[in-house]
Amino acid sequence: MSDVIKLQVAIQAQDETLTSLTLRRPTVQEVRAIKALPYKIGKDEEVSLDMDVSAKYIAVCAAIPPSSVNQLDLADLNDLSWKIAGFFMKPESAPSTT
Repeated sequence: MSDVIKLQVAIQAQDETLTSLTLRRPTVQEVRAIKALPYKIGKDEEVSLDMDVSAKYIAVCAAIPPSSVNQLDLADLNDLSWKIAGFFMKPESAPSTT
């Protein structure tokens, strides 16, 4: 599963100007390598993003270098971070009923 996210502000990555990013679901191997979830759940069950971890997932899942993640507009960073967190909130596909 992947989503194409239109950026509000273009960035540079691999000598290209990007106006959108294709964000794919991380693999279990990538999650284990990063060793953290892109969000935290507080004592009151409030969910908050961990922006350092989210930035790592954005680089991996959008196939852009970390330096390009640093160019993102704050609104784009927020949008991409919530999209990444969403991958952890629901299964990729519905379970089979057969």
